[in-house]
Amino acid sequence: MNTVLFVCEHGAAKSIIAATHFNKLASEKNLDLRAIARGTNPDAELSSNTVAGLQADGLTPTESIPQKLSLADVESSQRVVAFCELPEEYRSKTVIEQWDGVPPVSEDYEKARDAIVERIHRLIVEEKGKA
Repeated sequence: MNTVLFVCEHGAAKSIIAATHFNKLASEKNLDLRAIARGTNPDAELSSNTVAGLQADGLTPTESIPQKLSLADVESSQRVVAFCELPEEYRSKTVIEQWDGVPPVSEDYEKARDAIVERIHRLIVEEKGKA
C-alpha cells in the first residue's frame, strides 16, 4: 500500500482532516493508497473542532494523537502534501506539494474541510489516472 503524507504545523487539524477524508475517498475509489497525518511541531492532542467536525461528518480521525513528522515518513511516502513550511532536511528529500490558503480550522471547520476536500478530489483524480 502506498502512502500519502499530509503535514501541518501542529498535526492536530488540517493534516488530520485531509488524511481522514483522503482515506475515505481513496477506499471508495478502490485506490491502493492510504494517508497519514503528521505535524512539524505537534500539539499534545487533536483539535476539539477537528474531532467534533469529523464525527459530525461520520468519520473517525486517522490518528488518536498528533504524531511528529520524521524523515522516515517523508522517505516512505509516495506523495507529501504540506499545509505549512517544512524544514530544509525534509524539503531536500522529496517534492512537496504546498496547500496554502486553507482557512484555520479553529475559526470555521466547514470552510477548512471544504477547501481541503476539494483539493483531495483533484489529488484522487490525478492518482486514479496513474493507476
